[in-house]
Amino acid sequence: MATVGATSSASDVFALLNSKSGASDAMSTSEEVQNRFLKLLVTQLKNQDPLNPLDNAAVTSQISQISTVTGIEKLNTTLETLLNTFNDGQSMQAAGLLGKSVLVAGSQLALTGGRASGGVNLGGPADSVKLSIMDAAGRVVQSQELGGHEAGNFSFVWDGKSDSGAAVPDGKYSFVVNAVRGGDKVPAETLQVGTVSALVRDKNQFQLDLGVLGRVDFDKVQQIL
Repeated sequence: MATVGATSSASDVFALLNSKSGASDAMSTSEEVQNRFLKLLVTQLKNQDPLNPLDNAAVTSQISQISTVTGIEKLNTTLETLLNTFNDGQSMQAAGLLGKSVLVAGSQLALTGGRASGGVNLGGPADSVKLSIMDAAGRVVQSQELGGHEAGNFSFVWDGKSDSGAAVPDGKYSFVVNAVRGGDKVPAETLQVGTVSALVRDKNQFQLDLGVLGRVDFDKVQQIL
């Protein structure tokens, strides 16, 4: 008759557990780990040497390790579920932007049909905001005063004309702004306006295709126009 030999410690139980699973038959879930551990532990308790019983502290330690594995597995499952839910929600939000104009950080102006839009994010109220628009060679083609504005975002429209009043060719231009209040410079960030033409999946987030302005991350949108 086959017999089960007694072992002297809970660490032996865990060692036996590992030998049962084998490298090519790795345990896939914490539930399997628990079941095998408990079966081996019960068998060992039945066959332990009365003069050399299992160490309670060691048994408790091994059970705690099993519980930790279970907790981590459940946590990973929960996090994966939350991530999938977040991605689904982001996908729906991004899809709602198709065909809409958005403000994102940048200094480009896409002149189409004699019209281009841009934006500014002021770090504080300004008495004066001056706009300068440059062509691809960096030459200023148009300068204008945008007036005073409160802190925050605002947009502007360029009619595609130079300082002399002549229409300039459609294409890509750039711009800078200079904001002041009482003689002091006010922080001002340039914002480019683009129309969302497509959604592009990039790793764990979506990018918005803004045509000639290129692609930007979904979370970089500062305002929907």
